[in-house]
Amino acid sequence: MLLSNRQIEEISGAGTTAIIRWKKQYLQELKGETPQGKRALTAEQQQIQELEKQLWRAKRDNEILKKAAALQT
Repeated sequence: MLLSNRQIEEISGAGTTAIIRWKKQYLQELKGETPQGKRALTAEQQQIQELEKQLWRAKRDNEILKKAAALQT
C-alpha cells in the first residue's frame, strides 16, 4: 500500500520536495534499480550496496597485495 504524498508529509514532517525524491527513489528500488551516490531505502538495495562496497574493498586490497609482492621479488 502506497501512501499519498500528503499522508507521508503529515507522518514524517518532511517537505514536499523531499517526499517526492524519496518516493521516486523507493519506487525505482522496488523495480530493482540500485541508487548511485545515494543511500538505499529498501533492505534489498541496502544489502546490494553493502556487497558492492565489500567487493570494491576486496579488489583494492588485492591490488595492494599484488604491488607489495612485486616489490619483494
